Amino acid sequence: MKQLENFFSSFDWNAFLNQFLYDPKNPLLFNNGFFVYFFTLFILLFFLLKNHHTARRYVFTFFSLYFFYKASGWFVGLVVVSALINFALSNLIYRLKVKSGKTSLLILSIVINLAILFYYKYTNFFITVSNEIFTTELHPLHIILPIGISFFTFENLSYTIDVYRGDFEPAKKFTDYLLFLSFFPKLMMGPIVRAHDFVPQINKPYIISERDFAMGFYLIVSGLVKKLVISDYITLNLVNYIFDTPSLHAGLENLFAVYGYAMVIYCDFSGYSDIAIGIALWLGFKIPANFFSPYQSKNITEFWRRWHISLSSWLKDYLYIPLGGNRKFSVASIIFVTLFLVGAFLMSVNLFKLNYIYASLVSVVLLLIFLLPAIITKNSKGIAANFNLLTTMLLGGFWHGASWNFIIWGAIHGIGLGLHKIWMLLTGKALSGINNSLIYRIVMGVFTFHFVCFGWIFFRAENYDAAITMINQIVYNFDAEVFLPFYDNYKKVIWMIVFAMIIHLIPDDWAEKGVLKLKTIPLAAYILVFFGFLILYGYFKSVEQVLPIYLQF
Repeated sequence: MKQLENFFSSFDWNAFLNQFLYDPKNPLLFNNGFFVYFFTLFILLFFLLKNHHTARRYVFTFFSLYFFYKASGWFVGLVVVSALINFALSNLIYRLKVKSGKTSLLILSIVINLAILFYYKYTNFFITVSNEIFTTELHPLHIILPIGISFFTFENLSYTIDVYRGDFEPAKKFTDYLLFLSFFPKLMMGPIVRAHDFVPQINKPYIISERDFAMGFYLIVSGLVKKLVISDYITLNLVNYIFDTPSLHAGLENLFAVYGYAMVIYCDFSGYSDIAIGIALWLGFKIPANFFSPYQSKNITEFWRRWHISLSSWLKDYLYIPLGGNRKFSVASIIFVTLFLVGAFLMSVNLFKLNYIYASLVSVVLLLIFLLPAIITKNSKGIAANFNLLTTMLLGGFWHGASWNFIIWGAIHGIGLGLHKIWMLLTGKALSGINNSLIYRIVMGVFTFHFVCFGWIFFRAENYDAAITMINQIVYNFDAEVFLPFYDNYKKVIWMIVFAMIIHLIPDDWAEKGVLKLKTIPLAAYILVFFGFLILYGYFKSVEQVLPIYLQF
């Protein structure tokens, strides 16, 4: 008894209670120690209340909001307020019978959501642009970007637009909508979920099959390996060093850093997505896959069907098609394409030091990329489709961050998609006999992978100058002789990159087929696999925490 009294008298209650408060230096993520306690308590309550839908929904919502509070502080209020606004507006849109009234409310919803997103994400970017172009001398504002704002803004927008289109009856209970928006496995980094897929699952009886449990376990453990073992190790032991100072390293070292980053961003984001989907599966929610081995793609069009699928499909449904899709022009697409061509001209003059004639030629060539498919097919609608596609990719790049590098990254992919259309028109029939052969897939897969890697340079580099420096080092200062000393210093990282590439080549459906074949998996097997992961993680674990890349978006 006395020992118990001594324990309580010496116990640091302040430190204990502080564990439950938001710590900006240690936001709550799936790989935090605190998440184990959070999830254990949550799962206990969840199973106790699994047959009481209302209580289960309240508990789920509370834990989701608390998870966000621990990750992003009082910005959790922004999630609640945006949920309130969009829940109210969507119900008004649904009830109104007058089309003009519905349209006005939809516009109001879009303006509010985009205004919040633009304030937090793009205010300082436009202040910088204004200062550089108009010398306005405005001071940047001290704005902290709320975690996950892009993801929950997109979900709010798709929800109200779907209700306006009549595709979906809005949620009747506010907690249904709040849970959809704040569902903790996917709130901060997606996948971007559609309400018509998610909301109907909220109040269904909780049933989890042995196959779902096994699949969820596989997704969680494989996601943890991808994020905590592969991605973090390559990031801390190669990518950060070289991307921070590309001019101090030979081209060969820069090239390996680019390959490393290609594996890092895939393992980081797809790993986190897999964990989110696996946890959701355990909790009775089915969320579609967000990645299908994107580096197996044999062209850039296929790559975008496999990479960040929830964002790609969102951009197609709520941006590309409203812009006119493959049928017609829109004012927005003409404005964005004009700005793109003017920007290419100015960049050619100011950054590449080309004279006006050569700079104009660059813009004309870029314009031709988007005109040629329509000229070849003699179908003028093809021009509209390409303009809308380029606009979508430019805005998709800008969605990732308020930086010229992200816009350039989007432009690179827009140009790549245009070039692939021309390639298909010129070679489609001639190569139809071999385009499914293994050799063709390998050759085109390697080419596509390197094109994607070229875009990753701008995506990861600190700024435009750093990206150009890295490209210059690779092209003009490759120095193959440094390979042996480079290998001696970085052999573990190089083999980790090779390992990541090899597991990426495993067919997507192997895991699912394996789970189905096993049917019954003994508890000992789960424990053994999990301890195997802990040993692997313990060996490669670093002292420094690596935050997920898409947390900043």
